[in-house]
Amino acid sequence: MHCPFCRHPDSRVVDSRTTDDGAAIRRRRQCQCCSRRFTTLENASLTVIKRSGVTEPFSRDKVIAGVRKACQGRPVGEDALAQLGQRVEEAVRATGSAELSTHDVGLAILGPLRELDVVAYLRFASVYRAFDSLEDFEAAIRELREAERRPEGDAAPGGGTATGASAAAGD
Repeated sequence: MHCPFCRHPDSRVVDSRTTDDGAAIRRRRQCQCCSRRFTTLENASLTVIKRSGVTEPFSRDKVIAGVRKACQGRPVGEDALAQLGQRVEEAVRATGSAELSTHDVGLAILGPLRELDVVAYLRFASVYRAFDSLEDFEAAIRELREAERRPEGDAAPGGGTATGASAAAGD
């Protein structure tokens, strides 16, 4: 790390702390040459590959904005949207991959959104999974009703959880 004051290429870490719920590390450094102190913030980069092939940094705000559209007119507050955005970011970071597709982000959104509001889930899923007909909606509603009847944690037909099975059905 170059010193921002004298541009010396070496500094020592004086203190390290996690910030942003552990998503970043704040380091206090001291230059080996001029002895001045400065702070750096380290974030693990997470890149999203769009359908067009263009890559861009993952944005929790974009996730929240997309889900907000699905929740329009529903009793879902900003705090709930912020928590959903955090859950989605944690889920995609937990994959351990530095790059993921928009498809992967969409899958990470479906589960928490379904728990938050089933109508918003259907709205989001209808766009994300490209519903073409009433039968697509009926199948999604049928999956939701079947999952509601199953005890929590039971696997859905096909081996996955109800969320995973319904999300995978649109592939």
